[in-house]
Amino acid sequence: MKHLLSFLLLASLFLSGCNNKSQNGQLSTDLVTSPKSATQTSDKQAAITFEKEEHDFGSLLQGEVVSYSFHFTNTGNAPLIISQVTSSCGCTVANYSRDPIAPGKKGVIQATYNSAGHHGFQNRFLTVMSNTMPAKHILRIKGKVLTPDQY
Repeated sequence: MKHLLSFLLLASLFLSGCNNKSQNGQLSTDLVTSPKSATQTSDKQAAITFEKEEHDFGSLLQGEVVSYSFHFTNTGNAPLIISQVTSSCGCTVANYSRDPIAPGKKGVIQATYNSAGHHGFQNRFLTVMSNTMPAKHILRIKGKVLTPDQY
């Protein structure tokens, strides 16, 4: 009985993982996190090169909202697709273009940090998922949030 349940569980996991097509017959965007299957050929690969991967805002007044733009270039030979940018905290929001970036072209990821309710040294991360190898890149923003009496 135990073996039968294990087999059924494995079979259902396998079958759910094999569905790479959406209902309209198009490939799903899940392939973006697997560059080899997304590009279909090993000689074509997007590559992302950031001008800077870390930014220090220095000292901020508590409640201040600041932004920084991370500039990058597609240094690969296939279109670059950023599928997702997530932040380590709800106080940080990222804006970026969802359009593919051609080889040799530039793009921007803008990070906006809201220091309301924070104090002291702050260290936040943005996780960039794309069709590059590796698929995950980490960007960092930091600064020291001062209360009005410290500023």
